[in-house]
Amino acid sequence: MRQFFKYVLATLTGLVLFAGLGFLLLIGLIVGLASSDKEVTVASNSVLELTLDKPIGEREFDNPFSSLVGGQSSSIGLDELKASIRRAKEDGDIKGIFLNLDLVQGGMASLEEVRHELLEFKKSGKFIVSYADAQSEKSFYLASVADKLYLNPQGTLEFNGLSSETMYYKNLFDKLGVQAQIFRVGSFKSAVEPYFRTSMSDSARLQTSSFLNSINDAMLADVSAARKLAPARAKVISDSMLVHNADDAKRLGLVTDLGYYDQATDYIKGKLGVKKDKKLSLISLSDYSKNEDKDDANSGNRIAVIYAEGDIVTGKGGNNSIGSTRFAEAIRKARLDDKVKAVVLRVNSPGGSSLASDIIYREVMLTKKVKPIICSMSDVAASGGYFIAMGCDTIVAHPTTITGSIGVFGVLPNIEPFLRDKIGITTDRVTTGKFSDFPTITRALTPFEQSQFQAEINRIYADFTTKAAAGRHMPVERLRRLASGRVWSGSEAKARGLVDVLGSFDDALRIAARRAKLKEGDYKIQKLPRQKSFAESLFSGFSEEVRLQLVKQEMGPMYPMYEQYKTLTEMKGVQARMPFEMTIQ
Repeated sequence: MRQFFKYVLATLTGLVLFAGLGFLLLIGLIVGLASSDKEVTVASNSVLELTLDKPIGEREFDNPFSSLVGGQSSSIGLDELKASIRRAKEDGDIKGIFLNLDLVQGGMASLEEVRHELLEFKKSGKFIVSYADAQSEKSFYLASVADKLYLNPQGTLEFNGLSSETMYYKNLFDKLGVQAQIFRVGSFKSAVEPYFRTSMSDSARLQTSSFLNSINDAMLADVSAARKLAPARAKVISDSMLVHNADDAKRLGLVTDLGYYDQATDYIKGKLGVKKDKKLSLISLSDYSKNEDKDDANSGNRIAVIYAEGDIVTGKGGNNSIGSTRFAEAIRKARLDDKVKAVVLRVNSPGGSSLASDIIYREVMLTKKVKPIICSMSDVAASGGYFIAMGCDTIVAHPTTITGSIGVFGVLPNIEPFLRDKIGITTDRVTTGKFSDFPTITRALTPFEQSQFQAEINRIYADFTTKAAAGRHMPVERLRRLASGRVWSGSEAKARGLVDVLGSFDDALRIAARRAKLKEGDYKIQKLPRQKSFAESLFSGFSEEVRLQLVKQEMGPMYPMYEQYKTLTEMKGVQARMPFEMTIQ
């Protein structure tokens, strides 16, 4: 009886806790919806404050529970951010921009777009002031456009170049008893190296050094122009790491002033004629974006912008992935809609499933036959990301875009040693034919099975490169010399004919409008595919989000290793993707 009451009490406690959590979620959802509808008034003599303390993605996602367990992180939409800066330029109530930046989470191409918008803002004659307690390389790249740059006197400024770090898991897999059976084409297809090497191959090091230096050179050129430094001098400062503290940053001309937050805001008050003892009217990006003007184009013409961000997967995918079914439907919808006169495919993806990439590519090719389709590459458009782009009429990339990686691979883990030697599990099987259990992860492949797997990889690579050569209007032999899985920066890719134009999303939009014979103001933007709302995301995947968040919290810095193991064991089909865990900092 005691045991019975114990179980009843535990069940009741669980129900109460679940009900309490549900109530909190409901209250948060109601508050979030109410605040999203709140009208924000912009006072005269205001300053737009940009903190950019959330990841910058292609499209905005607002999750009021992002700081709690089990929630997708909120993100700042690049489109919304650019639109707010552009609107502030023309807004008579906004007198300037205050960049309050420490760490900025975004890819280099995205930051390049934001930086360009800030430079356009300055053409209005309005000011930009920046402040930082400590500034990363990326945040300084943005802040360098400011008229006045304040750095905390005890703060630091990172200006020592870029690095890329990759984790290697061979030793871990050896200890676990997991064998990664690798199949690939291309000496530069380094995505699988973390599974069978302990360090970079020579080819991986060569390509990484090449595109990293290309991106770094582009950044230094922009910073040099903004801070009125000779490019050679800026490179010496960076390569020699001459900046160790705030005094160094000031002495070398990277910042204009050493001061605290209140001193930066006092300077802004002086610019606005506001007394120091009065409150400065700062409006946040989130509040200012609520006042976004509605599209006032009278024409029924549209340009569809299809945002392809994340890993490419089969099926519908989600807000953070490119599902072949959902994106094929989105492109098809744009193709069959007579009001849509052109399409811009915005790609920010390291690739993924080769099959899913080909499904999307097919819809791009069908669209190309009936209306212009232009690709705008963002931070990354590589491997499968390049696959879905290569059929477009014109490919536009940033100099800092990471692209190429034209190649495929397959990984089939063999966990038999792990099961047998680590946890004492053995397997046995009955089959109706010699190869009925192929493929399997509970035994090693035979030499014949390995040859069959490699033959399929070779076939898919031949198909990938043949289609890429046709899209790029070059002989397939030449294309394959540029392929082999090699990664290029946007500038390198342009020089080799893999992209057509170096430019921004807005440049791609202008090209699309011109091809469709549309004038500015004569069309609306239609964004596809439809994003799931916060509520839909919450209720469709809440349990999985909670599980992942708990695992992350429990494993801490060890989580990336678990994630790689999980990715390896769940990877389906032939892959066309970038190297894993390649982060630029």
